[in-house]
Amino acid sequence: MTQFDLTDDQREIQDLARRFTADRITPFAAEWDEKHIFPRDTIRAAAELGFAAIYVSEEGGGIALGRLEAALIMEAMAYGCPSTSAFVSIHNMASWMIDRFGGAAVKAKYLPDLVTMERLASYCLTEPGSGSDAAALKTRAVRDGDDYLLTGTKQFISGGGENEVYVVMARTGEDGPRGISAFVVEKGMAGVSFGAQERKLGWHSQPTAQVVLDGVRVPAENLIGNEGEGFRIAMSGLDGGRINIGACSLGGAQRALDETIGYTRDRKQFGKAIADFQNTQFTLADMATDLEAARALLYMAAVKVTDDAPDKTRFAAMAKRLATDAGSAVVDRALQLHGGYGYLMDYPIERLWRDLRVHSILEGTNQVMRMIIGRDLLK
Repeated sequence: MTQFDLTDDQREIQDLARRFTADRITPFAAEWDEKHIFPRDTIRAAAELGFAAIYVSEEGGGIALGRLEAALIMEAMAYGCPSTSAFVSIHNMASWMIDRFGGAAVKAKYLPDLVTMERLASYCLTEPGSGSDAAALKTRAVRDGDDYLLTGTKQFISGGGENEVYVVMARTGEDGPRGISAFVVEKGMAGVSFGAQERKLGWHSQPTAQVVLDGVRVPAENLIGNEGEGFRIAMSGLDGGRINIGACSLGGAQRALDETIGYTRDRKQFGKAIADFQNTQFTLADMATDLEAARALLYMAAVKVTDDAPDKTRFAAMAKRLATDAGSAVVDRALQLHGGYGYLMDYPIERLWRDLRVHSILEGTNQVMRMIIGRDLLK
């Protein structure tokens, strides 16, 4: 990245993702939402462009790009469908964790199918009793010869019941973060089951369900990293995940802004286009300014994550907090400027409003983001 601008290569990646979105996502997103369709074929088509393994190493079969390039891709796809873009982000996070921290055996077993999205991956940290307090998780993994036996329940899992691979954080030792390890669990392993599909406000294009583990026998070679490193690995994944979900908010909000500019030019009240009223212009100006400010911080944070900067976690939290809050606020104002039409499913605004609302909750709530930022400032 050149200072304050994208490189030619980054713009080419952005254009590629935008073209894919315009052809394969945007025309179908409303139907996916209304009918709760999981677009597996479209997601696999994204994998053909390398979007299933954006920051997986070349040795692992990925395209080994940085976190800024990943953010550009997620932002572009979210312009068409934030829900589908977020699903691709989660798959990338789980695949990267296996590539970055897994041993040779677990990489060879799973990465070839993950980089093509022949198999899809989920990230399993949250539990019914441990959301923001993730280190209090209760799922246990007990060593039994050459295997581990995993027992517990994971909550709100994107891809639950549909995906084939689950990166699961489970307790192998003491209470707290140091007793947590990470494992790769397969959908077909004995003892794996799933809860009913959750009935959600948004994110209708992706499945979400509990993952239930009942004495699941997992080979020891499926341990990612060493025992006791799982929480650190999970948090490393979240730095990039927070950048990506912020990028999804930017993409959805940009779509809402663009739709609103067009609508206010066409909609006439009191004898003229509502875009000609200064109040409308002020609102649009604030929406655009807030988006650009959030985008600038998010791109900078993405570079810090790529460079493994000492303050990367703080900046990832800042970027996620600002981008998701700003994105939701922009879409809310877009709905208001659309008036009653914004509330109708005939327009994309209400879908974007529903999809972006969860972004300030997942990957760490925005209240937890403030905790991370404050602690880092005062350490």
